[in-house]
Amino acid sequence: MGDERCELLCIDFDHAEALRAALPGPEVIARDAERLRALGDPTRLRVARALLAGDELCVCDLAWIVGSSQGLVSHHLRQLRSAGLVDSRRDGKLVMYRLSAHGRTALNVLVGEADPV
Repeated sequence: MGDERCELLCIDFDHAEALRAALPGPEVIARDAERLRALGDPTRLRVARALLAGDELCVCDLAWIVGSSQGLVSHHLRQLRSAGLVDSRRDGKLVMYRLSAHGRTALNVLVGEADPV
């Protein structure tokens, strides 16, 4: 038998059931998984880390910082925004991007600098 499995069935039912009941529902788990998937791409993670360091940046600045084209950065920003990790606002002819509260928290935890928003 592998090291990952118990050799006998020994459920602490009360404890296990309390933990099972406390888990978020499937829709919350699916949303969280989508957010984590969004950060799973190296370019998106680089963009997100640039936003973590720079607070609010336009696509032009982000493209220069991460060393990718504006089109590619825009594509990744759309994915980060649809995952709820990035917010945007129009400032004249510029569109400014920043991490959402969820994005900032996720990134802080991911890079080991947990700082509640």
